[in-house]
Amino acid sequence: MSTAAETQRPIDRWFASYSGDHRNAVNQRIHVIAVPAILWSVIALLWCIPAPGTWFRPGIWAAAAMFGAMLYYYRASRSLGLGMLIQFAVFSALTWWIAQRFGLSALLWTAVTVFVVAWIAQFVGHKIEGKKPSFLTDLTYLLIGPAWVLAKLYRKLGWRY
Repeated sequence: MSTAAETQRPIDRWFASYSGDHRNAVNQRIHVIAVPAILWSVIALLWCIPAPGTWFRPGIWAAAAMFGAMLYYYRASRSLGLGMLIQFAVFSALTWWIAQRFGLSALLWTAVTVFVVAWIAQFVGHKIEGKKPSFLTDLTYLLIGPAWVLAKLYRKLGWRY
């Protein structure tokens, strides 16, 4: 006879573990805002890395990272993978617009500012929680956080992930 933990999908086990470090309501609300902000800022920072040669355009490094992450999410759950693909597309459009409208320098400084402020918020949330951030035990949690936030939205909408 198998236990519930053995019948769960790996993503469900990751979420259960991650949720254990995020039980405080204030910390959860901070994460719902800060995790997507960090995700966008990482995309924007990668966007700012110069593209090699003449075949590639700005954003190639961000696209490569998003593609790899999207494959991870899609393998864990098709609906989460598709949701993350949509989120990546929206964040890419926003990043492209900022770069076109204000330049890469403005994009870089905006991304750095958002990254720092969002991480400060995360650490404040974990201080309130009284637990260290999950990624300090396993770097995979840096990928789990955005999916966990999206899964919370899915549950609120009554969608399966």
